[in-house]
Amino acid sequence: MILYNVTVKVDFEIHDEWIKWMKEVHIPEVLATGYFVENKVYRLMEEISNDGITYAIQYTCKNMSDYLTYQEKHAPALQKDHYDRYKDKFVAFRTLLKEA
Repeated sequence: MILYNVTVKVDFEIHDEWIKWMKEVHIPEVLATGYFVENKVYRLMEEISNDGITYAIQYTCKNMSDYLTYQEKHAPALQKDHYDRYKDKFVAFRTLLKEA
C-alpha cells in the first residue's frame, strides 16, 4: 500500500469554510478518480505557531502505478482548483509513504 499524505496549514480566517469545502467537494473529487481505496483527515493537536490550523489529509492507494497515474491525470487540475480558491491563505506539502 502507498500512502499519499498532504499536510496543509490553513489560515484561521478561512478555516471553517476550507474544511467544509475539503470534506464536501475536494476530497470526494480526489476519491472519485478511483485511484484511492481510503481517506483520512487528521488535525494537528499541538500547533507550533498561532497563524493557522494544520491538517494531514491521507489517501491510500494499492500500488505505485495507481499513484503515478493519479499524479499524471488528475492531481494538477485538483491542486489548481485548491490554489485558485485559497491562494495565499494556506501552505501545503506532500509526502509519499510506503507500508513497511
